[in-house]
Amino acid sequence: MPKQRITVKDLLQSDAHGTDVHVKGWVQTKRESKNVAFIALNDGSTVHHLQSVADVAHFGEETLKKVTTGACLGVTGSLVPSQGSGQKVEVQAKEIKVYGTADPDKYPLQPKRHSMEFLREIGHLRPRTRTFGAVLRIRHAMAFAVHKYFNDNNFYYLHTPIITGSDAEGAGEMFRVTTLDARKPPLTDTGEVDYKQDFFGKATNLTVSGQLEGELGALALGNIYTFGPTFRAENSNTARHLAEFWMIEPEMAFYDLEDNMDLAEDFLKYLIRYALDNCTDDLQFLESRLIEEEKNKKQEERSPMPLLEKLRFVVDNKFERLNYTEAVDILVRSKPAQKGQFVYPVKWGTDLQSEHERYLVEKHFKKPVILVNYPKEIKSFYMKQNDDGKTVRAMDVLFPSIGEIIGGSQREEDYEKLLGRVQEMHIPMESIWWYLETRLYGTAPHAGFGLGFERLILFVTGMTNIRDVIPFPRTPQNAEF
Repeated sequence: MPKQRITVKDLLQSDAHGTDVHVKGWVQTKRESKNVAFIALNDGSTVHHLQSVADVAHFGEETLKKVTTGACLGVTGSLVPSQGSGQKVEVQAKEIKVYGTADPDKYPLQPKRHSMEFLREIGHLRPRTRTFGAVLRIRHAMAFAVHKYFNDNNFYYLHTPIITGSDAEGAGEMFRVTTLDARKPPLTDTGEVDYKQDFFGKATNLTVSGQLEGELGALALGNIYTFGPTFRAENSNTARHLAEFWMIEPEMAFYDLEDNMDLAEDFLKYLIRYALDNCTDDLQFLESRLIEEEKNKKQEERSPMPLLEKLRFVVDNKFERLNYTEAVDILVRSKPAQKGQFVYPVKWGTDLQSEHERYLVEKHFKKPVILVNYPKEIKSFYMKQNDDGKTVRAMDVLFPSIGEIIGGSQREEDYEKLLGRVQEMHIPMESIWWYLETRLYGTAPHAGFGLGFERLILFVTGMTNIRDVIPFPRTPQNAEF
């Protein structure tokens, strides 16, 4: 008898009929007739299950009683052509070993449709469902594709700090890192917490971005990228916010805004093409699930197009590029604006909302859009100022269904201009001096952008809540595991 385990994915693709195989996995369903039990196994390698057929007389009722939904089994048997529809092969079981049982009256994941809300309550078990198995396999594939793209294009992977003394975005919504006694911290003469007695000798936080440190790498190595966890202490319970999330942030020396846009478009198309080429079964399953789910939704709540069509929409179209000012003019003249259908009014100087971004992509241009040259008042201090004195060389990439997926800019390399913005925004010099100093010693044009990894996975999988595309979501009042 074979001892080496073969994955369900490999067995479903095998044509080695008549050979003995050994497979292990978790029971998804069991159907029993008078003489035969049909056991559906899954080991996480694919969205599809492998059927094992067990003779009741051979195994006995006592053994098969332990084979319930959620139980973990090892099955040895002969691989044969399947008698039923839906798969090419099945296993005629000769031996069954039960590694772990699951009480059918208590096991939460019964063979029926469960709501996403319920599955979030059993986060320790939800990866066993077909939906979350598909999402997590796609997440893996996208992470691999990110590293492959940058490696193949001569970028260096830079590990930037998770604990930092600076606030890259100037937002102030950061998690503090400290070893001081929370009940009785040491105080200064003025009654403030004395962080000089803390572990790092200063106030430190979990990072919101690796960009600023990434720029240091780019100004030495040329092209770098970061890919790591970032944190934001925003007390928001929406479907689009997490307290802990992952960011991909390339930074490139000698790039201008045009180069930045070229890279962002090529990068996104590569990632989505990779998903289409390598995650076919999972994407087809998620598309079918989405179609079924949307039958009960109002028309305005449905996705603009099926999942696979939406992904090809990005790959097959050249991204439209236009100025923020042009976009505002289009939106102001649009039918939704004229009829008062936008929830948020549009005017020059305001940040565009998701409804505005989606209108430009889905209705007006019918292709992905890159907006550039935003008003400097609504953008970060480090973005390069244009000669008009009003705008900066920012760029946002807009996708269907989701709106902004990438935000970036050409960075300000002029010391005096950058210093002016730091002072305007009241950013403490002691936390940013090193960043400013790079503009004094061999400054160079450079640019970069940020792609929220979970935002990408939302788009690729068609899921609608960001908590469902990360294994262990961190949100207000929730830090299980």
